[in-house]
Amino acid sequence: MQANPKITVSKRFVAAILLAVLVLSALNTYMILERPSFNSNVVSFDFVLSQNGNNYQIKNMLTGATTSVSGSVSSSINSALVHGLSVYFNAGTYVLNQDILVSNKVNAKIVGNGATIIGNGHEIVVYGDNYTTSQYATVSGLTLINGTLRIENSFGTTITNMVFENTSEGIELTNTNTWSEDTQIDNCYFLNATQGVVFETPTTNATGSYASSSIERCFFNIRDNSVGINVEPMAQFSDSQMQDVRMWMGQDGVTNQTGLLVNGSMYQTLLTSVVFESFTDVPNNLFAVDLGRNCNPAPMLDGDVNFLGSWTANVHNPYGIWISGIGTAFEKLNVNVPVGVNGLYGANATIQAVPLNIFTFEPKIQAEGSFANNETVTVRIRLLFADNVVSNPVTQTFTSSGAAWLSNDQILTLFPSQSVIVAVVFDAQSSANTTNAVVTVSGYGTAG
Repeated sequence: MQANPKITVSKRFVAAILLAVLVLSALNTYMILERPSFNSNVVSFDFVLSQNGNNYQIKNMLTGATTSVSGSVSSSINSALVHGLSVYFNAGTYVLNQDILVSNKVNAKIVGNGATIIGNGHEIVVYGDNYTTSQYATVSGLTLINGTLRIENSFGTTITNMVFENTSEGIELTNTNTWSEDTQIDNCYFLNATQGVVFETPTTNATGSYASSSIERCFFNIRDNSVGINVEPMAQFSDSQMQDVRMWMGQDGVTNQTGLLVNGSMYQTLLTSVVFESFTDVPNNLFAVDLGRNCNPAPMLDGDVNFLGSWTANVHNPYGIWISGIGTAFEKLNVNVPVGVNGLYGANATIQAVPLNIFTFEPKIQAEGSFANNETVTVRIRLLFADNVVSNPVTQTFTSSGAAWLSNDQILTLFPSQSVIVAVVFDAQSSANTTNAVVTVSGYGTAG
């Protein structure tokens, strides 16, 4: 049997292999050292901006082409956002000489890593012709000095890890056509902004809705003649929440500072774990919350909303707007109850504490007018629960004019074993075939 021939490798071939390995290793090392210092997620962005001395470089991550820019980067960023969805800022300082526009994009991203933008009074605008054409934008990781982030006719915008410094308006939400809802503002710092966040009065064909939005884990350092959050007339910052927010204000010598100014609607918007902190001993027009003439309604204050320090007023409420919250007291006066005849109950009348649910209540029932001979007026009281179930009734009868309060036993008869009280329901009947009796009810209680 013939032995397998022995395969030998020449020294020249081995040397060539070793040389190729060394070249590849050197090339790989060069690429690692030359790679910009941005995070590994940068490959998911269409364009990347870097600062190089007094110049900037913008790299098209799709083609690999790099362009150098001096002075302002505004035109380059706008060009990038026309051709792509996303721009990433490496650490550096970038100067604007015009607005930045993200127009009619879905899933657009402007994200930074230790980047500062000198706005020179200009805006970064997330714009939609209507809310269907501008959705789910993300703006994150930037320090914006003397500039504004404007959200216009856009749905589902996320704003995170931002610093807004020395600006007239930090975040400006505006509706000029349809609406801007579901805006999430999270972990942002507003330093010396004349207005930190503004929900603007709608214009042209827009509604006022900024519903289902949130402001969470944000800090406001408020200067003279400034407002932390401003809800303008007809703006609806409703069905939303403010949570884990802190507002610092009122150092000695300052004046005219407001944490939350409400001239629009904050219907069903809950403030929880919000702290208003004043550092002055002599408050001068210093309000944590200011409810203006057009406020309709005020926000709901959870039990852990805190007012620390000295204030002109914790809640400035010159127009008597009802303030709702956990343990809120309420009264509803002289609600008319239609009186049916021939022993048939008339239409229902209700007492509610909208937008809250009722915790405790004391109804006062009043019958007035002339009663016929042997006429009896019966008023029936029931509770409406959250699951649309109505309680068993209790009744109060009158044979002449007078007023009556329910006894404790009657109220306890109405209470459920476990449920949420939405409303107290009243109706009334007369035993006569005609009646001049008039029934009104008033309700007093607490809600939350």
